[in-house]
Amino acid sequence: MAKGYWLAQVDVSDAEAYRAYAAAIQDVLRKFGGRYVVRAGRSETMEGQTRSRLVTIEFKDYETAVGCYRSAEYGAVKKLREHCAQADVVVVEGYDGAQP
Repeated sequence: MAKGYWLAQVDVSDAEAYRAYAAAIQDVLRKFGGRYVVRAGRSETMEGQTRSRLVTIEFKDYETAVGCYRSAEYGAVKKLREHCAQADVVVVEGYDGAQP
């Protein structure tokens, strides 16, 4: 079964307030089995436009990834982010087919 992912691009406008969001989301991700794959490390935009931070979180499957995002627990935590950062978030199903 293919994994599910949150792909997020984030611009933080208030780093101190964003720290509260980053701390609070840990319990939600633990509950849903989320695992960071990318968490705002070094990056270089090769094409197009991106925000300053990129985050990828892996879940056991697409349904779990969607369920986490739509959960009441994440809804409460998301409110901590909304006033201190702009984000584009996509939930996507991973690819589980043949590889080159």
